[in-house]
Amino acid sequence: MKLRSIIVDDEPVARKVLKEYIEDISFLVIAGEADNPLKARPLLDRESIDLIFLDINMPKLTGIEFLRTSNSLPMVIMTTAYAEHALDSFSLDVIDYLVKPFSFERFLKACNKAKDYHQLKMQAEKNLPAHENYFFVKYNGRIEKILYDELLFVEAALNYVILHTANGKMIVYLTIKGIMESLPPELFSKVHKSFIVNLQKISSIEGNIIHIGKAEIPISQNSQDEVMKLILKDKMLKR
Repeated sequence: MKLRSIIVDDEPVARKVLKEYIEDISFLVIAGEADNPLKARPLLDRESIDLIFLDINMPKLTGIEFLRTSNSLPMVIMTTAYAEHALDSFSLDVIDYLVKPFSFERFLKACNKAKDYHQLKMQAEKNLPAHENYFFVKYNGRIEKILYDELLFVEAALNYVILHTANGKMIVYLTIKGIMESLPPELFSKVHKSFIVNLQKISSIEGNIIHIGKAEIPISQNSQDEVMKLILKDKMLKR
C-alpha cells in the first residue's frame, strides 16, 4: 500500500527536491502540492491523504499555525530551514522534523517512520472489535464504563476533563488530547481547544454555538468552516 502525500511549501526549488525524493521511494506517491496551507486545505478535503510534507515559514499562515488551527490532519513531516521550531512541532505530534538542506538518507529515515506508524495504526484498527462502543475511566475510586452513545460532550478543565454524559457529569484526570485520540473520529469532533462533541447529539447550531440539550458549546473561530463541514457533511438539505 502506498502512502498518498502532498507537499506544502512556498519555495518551488524545495518542492522540486521533495518531488524527486518522493518519486524514489516505492511506498510514497504524490497526490498534490500547494505553495501555502490555505491552498492545501481543499486538497485535504477532496483527497484521501496519508502524509503531509509541511514547510514552516510561508505567507499568510505558517506551518505551525496550520497545525494549531486544523483538526484531524494526516501524518506530518516538517521540512524547514528553521531548526528552532522543532520543539513546537513535536508538541503538535509531527512524525519528524527535517532541517533544510537534508540528505536523501535523512528523508528516507523520516518516511520510514511514517510508514511504520501508519502500519501500526492500520493494524490496530483492523484488530479493533466491530462491536466495541465504550471506554473505561477512573472516577471516584472506581472504574466506570462510558458508552459512546451516552457521552454528550467533553470539556477541558485545567488538568482534568469533564465528561458530560446522559447520566450526569464526571470529572476525571485526563487530557482533552488523550480523550480525542481514544474516541472514534466518525462520532466525535474537537470543535474548540476545550471541547469535544458527540456529532450525533447536536440538536442545533446557531452562529458559532453548538447546542446539545441545554448546553451551549463554542466553535473555535479559526476552524469554524472546517468544523461545520465535518458536522453537516452531506446532510444539509438545500432548495
